[in-house]
Amino acid sequence: MNKKSIIGTAALGLFLVLFSGAVLGQSDNSERFQAGLHYFEIDKAPARQSDTIELTELFSYLCTHCYTFEPYIESWLQRKPDYVKFTRIPVVFGRSSWEIYARAYVTAQMMNAPPEAHTALMDRLWKERKIMRSMEELADFYTQFGLDKGKFLSTSQSFAVDSKIRRDQQAVQEYRIEGTPSLVLNGKYRISGNPAVGSYDVMLDVVDFLIEKEAARIKAPAAEVATTESGEDGG
Repeated sequence: MNKKSIIGTAALGLFLVLFSGAVLGQSDNSERFQAGLHYFEIDKAPARQSDTIELTELFSYLCTHCYTFEPYIESWLQRKPDYVKFTRIPVVFGRSSWEIYARAYVTAQMMNAPPEAHTALMDRLWKERKIMRSMEELADFYTQFGLDKGKFLSTSQSFAVDSKIRRDQQAVQEYRIEGTPSLVLNGKYRISGNPAVGSYDVMLDVVDFLIEKEAARIKAPAAEVATTESGEDGG
């Protein structure tokens, strides 16, 4: 074998190694997280007509794990894609103490409380260890964020708040939420801690994986239309 053949063979071998590595890398990435293990597909999830992607956190202020999770989700929110909408649903699980805080959260949202009120309430409960046991106390808490106490109390007992809480708890059942914190992406995928998802960092890695999955699904029809139109233009 002459020198040129040796160089050519070596170059080909290097190309094949790099190519196979790239293919394996893509395969490993696509199989990195698996349905039924790292995340769960939600039965009878309604088809989404919107091109938006929405991540929902299912939480309770009285859940210590939710407080631990708070800095992780706040950090993730700083780097999330702009096209992803983030929402929260306060879980009740039939507990009267949790219902008070769920009602307070929904009320605060309807009254446009600033985002920092959420973290502040978590800190009040778990860092300062100051438990509020009535809507009156919670209304006092929210006044520091510019909410009128009287209006807060009346809004908390309104039909709008009652309806929102009912819809939220119906969603909790439909998503089959059994613990908090849990995350739901586009009403289709549930992500929560389990032996395969051993940390909050991994939970959010699964979220990023599913966001890419949903983004690819949304882009696919648009790409097909563009290809079809291009073919038609070409005669």
